[in-house]
Amino acid sequence: MKRHLILVTAITMLMQLFLLPRLLGQQIENPEAEYLRIRAIAFDGDYETSSAAARNLLNQYPDYGDAGILLGRILAWKKDYRQALAVIDSVLLKDPENADALSARKDILQWSKGSSPVSDDLRAGYSFDTFSEPYSRFWQVFKAGAGHRFGWGPAAAAVNIGNLHAGDTVGITKTEVQFEAEAWPTLTQKNYAYLSYAYSPGSYFPRHRAAVEVWQMLPAGFAVSAGLNYYYFRRNIFIAGLSAEKYLGKYWFSAKGFFYFKDKGITTSLYLNARRYFNNTDYLQAGIGTGTAPDEPFDIETDIMRLSAYSFRLSYNVALTSRITMKAGAGYSREEHAGDSWRNRFEGNVNFIYALRMK
Repeated sequence: MKRHLILVTAITMLMQLFLLPRLLGQQIENPEAEYLRIRAIAFDGDYETSSAAARNLLNQYPDYGDAGILLGRILAWKKDYRQALAVIDSVLLKDPENADALSARKDILQWSKGSSPVSDDLRAGYSFDTFSEPYSRFWQVFKAGAGHRFGWGPAAAAVNIGNLHAGDTVGITKTEVQFEAEAWPTLTQKNYAYLSYAYSPGSYFPRHRAAVEVWQMLPAGFAVSAGLNYYYFRRNIFIAGLSAEKYLGKYWFSAKGFFYFKDKGITTSLYLNARRYFNNTDYLQAGIGTGTAPDEPFDIETDIMRLSAYSFRLSYNVALTSRITMKAGAGYSREEHAGDSWRNRFEGNVNFIYALRMK
C-alpha cells in the first residue's frame, strides 16, 4: 500500500512537471483580449499573477509594445524599479518615439526617487552671487544639513550661514544665519509636491520664506505644476509659478512662467530648461530666462531691487560613488538694477549629498 502511494505521488509530480510549463506557455490566440484580462488582474492588485501573465504575453508577442509597457508598470507597482525600467527601455529600443513608453519611464523614474535605497544622508553646499555695479558686492552662503526618507517621501533640514561683503562705498561686512526645512511628499502615483519653510533672525536673509508646488503627471511624458513662493522682507512678497514639462527619451524640457505680485501690478518672467540624462542619476542641464521675477528663491533683500534680467545657467549632477552625489552649477545674468542701468552678475554653487545609511 505504501509502495503504491509513493508510485501515485511520483506520477502526479511528473505530470505536473511536464504539463505546467505547457499550461503557462499556452498559445495566446487573441493578444488584445489577453492584454485586457491581465490589466484587469493588475488593477485588482494581483501583481504576481498579472506580471507572470504579462511576461508570457510578451514572450509570445515580443513586438507588442503595450504588453511591455503594462509589464513595466506592474513591476514598478511591485517596487521593482530597476527591472521595470529595463522592460520599458526594451520597448523604447524598438520604438523610440512611443509616447506611452516615454510616459511610463518618466513615471517609474519619479516613483523610484521616492523609493531610493538611501534612508539617511548628510548634506553640504556652497554658493556665491556677485556684481560690481553700482557698488561691489559678494554674497556667499555655506550650507550644512541632513535628510531622511519617510514612507511618504524625502525631507531635509539645514542651517545656512550667509556672509556679505559690500564695497568700500557701502562698507558692510555681515554674517548671519538661516534655518530651513523642505519636503517632497508623494501624494498619489500621479501627483507629488514640494514644501519648504525658512526662518532667519538676521537683516539680509528674508525673515520668513515659504514655498509650495504641486505636480500633475500627464500621459506621453508630460507634467504640469503650479506653485506659490512667499517672502517677508519688512513687507510681504508673493511670486506664483506655472510650468509645463516633457520627458523625451534621455531628455527633459521645461517651460516655467513666474508672476511677481507688486503694488503697481504683476510683472512676469519666463525660464526654459533642457536636461540630458546619461543614466538614472547623472545629467547636464542648461537654462535661459528673461523677466523680472526670479526662478531662484530670494535669499538676500537686495535681490528684490531687480527690474529685469536676461540669464543663463548651466549645472551638472553626478553620482561620484554609490554614496556621494555632487551637483555643481554656474550662471550669468545681464541685470537691470535701475532705470536704463545694467550690470553683469555672476553666480556659482556646489552641493554634496552623502548617503549615511541605506535601507
